[in-house]
Amino acid sequence: MAGPLAYSRPMNDQPQPLTPERIAVVVPALNEALRIRDVVQGALRHCPNVIVVDDGSDDGTADAIADLPVRVLRHARRMGKGAGLRSGFAEALQRGFAAVVTMDGDGQHSADDIPRLLAAANRRRGWIVIGARLRKRANQPLYRRLANEFGDWGIAWGTGYQVADSQSGQRLYPADVCALACAGIPGEDFVFEAQVVMSAAQELGTRCVSVPIEARYNTVHAAPDFRPSHFRPLRDLWRITSHIVLQCLRRGGLWQVHRRVRANPPVIDDPAGEFAADLPMAQPR
Repeated sequence: MAGPLAYSRPMNDQPQPLTPERIAVVVPALNEALRIRDVVQGALRHCPNVIVVDDGSDDGTADAIADLPVRVLRHARRMGKGAGLRSGFAEALQRGFAAVVTMDGDGQHSADDIPRLLAAANRRRGWIVIGARLRKRANQPLYRRLANEFGDWGIAWGTGYQVADSQSGQRLYPADVCALACAGIPGEDFVFEAQVVMSAAQELGTRCVSVPIEARYNTVHAAPDFRPSHFRPLRDLWRITSHIVLQCLRRGGLWQVHRRVRANPPVIDDPAGEFAADLPMAQPR
């Protein structure tokens, strides 16, 4: 891949609203032949620009979507989710898209939530939008729910504000955050997604807003073609948390960070008021 990509917003008084034509959907995929076609077809219903990054699959993932109008990038060997996202971000930036929506390739996320992420992004320009798995939480395995809450606690220390479902892979990233992610920030695999949020907060002053979504999980009631997640809560949360703790210790000022986190609860974009009253629109810190 070429060196870090620069992104500069056109010199307009106001940024243009995000539309499906101005964004790309990036799907990192590793051995997703069972579900990738459904995922991509769902994304194409809401966005004409889909980029699939095949991270060295050996099950015919790329072949399953060969006839669909999407851009497929292939890694010669497995490089991890972080590398897949970097490749997708770089491709989207080169093609001039204003934002990127990410979705997992296993069918856990619904493409029907893309319009809701876009709407939230247009209400809060320049923020990262996270599809928070708040709907039908009873379907979420208890260990996953507890792991996600622990992850949220850790991410808050790295950003200085609280985030609802910081571990969700369905997100919308503005182009400047994508460019930052391509510029060599630390962290690989699932740590990378946490680091993007933290680096965006620390270097760009970017905040996150969460949009309630549903998610599918591999349980005894799941469809037979729904594979287990690549995310391993104990292993991957340990990597994420230890990564965050080391950064916080290096930066110091833990008491100030603690006070800032307590003063900045999660922002949830929920116009219907189903989950929580939407907080006043604040400027990124």
